Amino acid sequence: MVQTERYGFIAPDNGLVSWALANESVIRIHQITNESLFLRPVSQTFHGRDVFAPVAARLSKGFPARRVGPSLDDFVRLDWPKPRVRSSSAVGEIIYIDRFGNAITNLNAPDLTTLDPARCEIYVRGRRPFGMAAFYQAVSRGQPSALLGSSGFLEIAVNGGSASKSLRLKIGDPVTVRQRRP
Repeated sequence: MVQTERYGFIAPDNGLVSWALANESVIRIHQITNESLFLRPVSQTFHGRDVFAPVAARLSKGFPARRVGPSLDDFVRLDWPKPRVRSSSAVGEIIYIDRFGNAITNLNAPDLTTLDPARCEIYVRGRRPFGMAAFYQAVSRGQPSALLGSSGFLEIAVNGGSASKSLRLKIGDPVTVRQRRP
């Protein structure tokens, strides 16, 4: 169980929360060991139902976090590729491709604060650059664009299509956002 300034997370300690916590300030971490909170019997394969959901329900009702189990200093962290940010550019990479074919990068809104979205050019896989858009349909059908998605990360999308397929994108591909000169 991880408590941040804004959220609480309950998950296995296998690195699953490392991306969710990448931009969070952790307040406390507790190992969930208080078996009086679990559903019985506890399945070996369904901890979401038998352990995590009951603990989350109790915490939502004001149960003290310190009583779910002992305090921990850290959790398992997966590698999170760090973007390279400069005053007129940012270089990141594709970290996830969603079921619609949108390519989500590791570049987030704070990484792009020095750039003017109206003057940004996005470069992926040696392709002619394209621009930023406020929403998916802000460009013509079949055209690529980049936008800040609901998770706060820069996404590469194609209006009405799959960016992954039409641009032949894959996880790990570099993405460069460059400020066009006035």
